[in-house]
Amino acid sequence: MTWRPMTPQDLTQVQALADAIHVSHPEDPEVLAERLRLYPQGCFLLVEDGSAIGYALTHPWRFAEPPPLNRLLGAIPPSATTYYIHDVALLPIARGKGYAAQMTDRLLDHAREAGFSSLSLVAVNKSQGFWEKAGFRVIAVPGLGAKLASYGPDAALMVRDLGQPLNDA
Repeated sequence: MTWRPMTPQDLTQVQALADAIHVSHPEDPEVLAERLRLYPQGCFLLVEDGSAIGYALTHPWRFAEPPPLNRLLGAIPPSATTYYIHDVALLPIARGKGYAAQMTDRLLDHAREAGFSSLSLVAVNKSQGFWEKAGFRVIAVPGLGAKLASYGPDAALMVRDLGQPLNDA
């Protein structure tokens, strides 16, 4: 098993994975490509025995303002205040093997090194329990209900505090 940096050549495989894993939350190829273009150091592909079986898309963002699904970001905001996990997605054959936990640890390290004081995400598809085990907690933000509903009925905004920022990021 190898989590490796994603490349533009991987995007066809990433799209196929996204379509298979997130049937209820489709995203256009342009959205996935933009995440890679804007923050390549936060994009990874999981390969096992030569086959892509998962991916991760992450980037700096504004705390408590998750981006709408299937929308272009335009740019990483200079006022980014959290390290946002857009997606850690695994095919069923990859689940239960510790791959998501490995990626989460890698993302925690990256967020700390980049000076962020938190990681945030929207948990979907009954993943809240996994994220809670990884130290995330659900937060309620007034006025965010409609946006979260677009992610699905079980969507929850979650955060993991990392302590004080290491720099002025």
